[in-house]
Amino acid sequence: MATANASSRSGAATAVLTVEDLSVHYDTHAGPAKAADRVSFALQPGERLGLIGESGSGKTTVAMALMRLLRPPARIAGGKVTLDGRELLSLNEEDLRQARLRDIALVPQGAMSSLNPVMRVGDQIVDAIRAHSRGDNRNDISGRVAELLRSVGLDPAVAQRYPHELSGGMKQRAVMAISTCLAPKVIIADEPTSALDVVVQRQIMQTLGRLQDGLGAAVVLIGHDMGLIAQFSDTIGVMYAGKIVEIGPVRQIIEAPKHPYTRLLIDSIPGIKKKQKLRGIPGLPPRLVNLPECCSFHPRCPYAFGECKTVTPRQQEVAPDQRVACHLYPEHDRLPERPAATEVPA
Repeated sequence: MATANASSRSGAATAVLTVEDLSVHYDTHAGPAKAADRVSFALQPGERLGLIGESGSGKTTVAMALMRLLRPPARIAGGKVTLDGRELLSLNEEDLRQARLRDIALVPQGAMSSLNPVMRVGDQIVDAIRAHSRGDNRNDISGRVAELLRSVGLDPAVAQRYPHELSGGMKQRAVMAISTCLAPKVIIADEPTSALDVVVQRQIMQTLGRLQDGLGAAVVLIGHDMGLIAQFSDTIGVMYAGKIVEIGPVRQIIEAPKHPYTRLLIDSIPGIKKKQKLRGIPGLPPRLVNLPECCSFHPRCPYAFGECKTVTPRQQEVAPDQRVACHLYPEHDRLPERPAATEVPA
């Protein structure tokens, strides 16, 4: 499974993607904003990692860094990303261009803004294929386009349509066809169901799952919806203020979260089996400029105590394959009951 301490894991040598201490800063007049701060994990072929957290926690920044699509004022301030034995952050522009789509691909959020509005869908898939395989003849490519569209549940006739002629779900499927046209080893899916209704969301996630199973690819799924992340992922990484504060197998994270922030995220999900009080997370995420050397979550944490305000917590294993950055451990073996004062009336 994915781990927040990629370099220490015995199986890291077989990982298709290893991220070690990845840091991304946005340069501002007030100083660097640490949007990703020493993020580490490793993914095996076929594994599904879900990254979850509030807006501004660093999830999309990590995705863009893995694809090396960041632009100033963003910069990769440190770390190492190894994809199938190659160090991605040191590749030259041509090697990086070849690695995109062929080795690592992005399914972006906002399919309409990702598709060229003046090109037919089929031509956009052909462009992606020819950028890496210029020797293929037109008949072979046309057959591949039809096959790719079928693989995402679209009629091959969609190849002749323009993006504005497609529904939101169809556009997202078309983007998925482009992203998987060269059978990448790693797929980064950045909120692929945003702005879609719940029925289409389910269909899109089922399509992504089928594609991934067919390719044997690893997937990094980014989202805000804990329920959606939990249904799709094998492993969940919880991000806050640019750090992975907890990571572990999905069942353990959902049933026995160790970090207070993870607990609050789960408690904020309305239940459908019985009426219950909604539990919100008090306060707002911190500004990422000049963060103090302490736990960034302590101003919002119902369990905070003295050490939380002065010392940065380090990752530690608190259960098999489950790691957390919290000062409650190792003294505790689980989270205490949440104080009732943080409840929000339904």
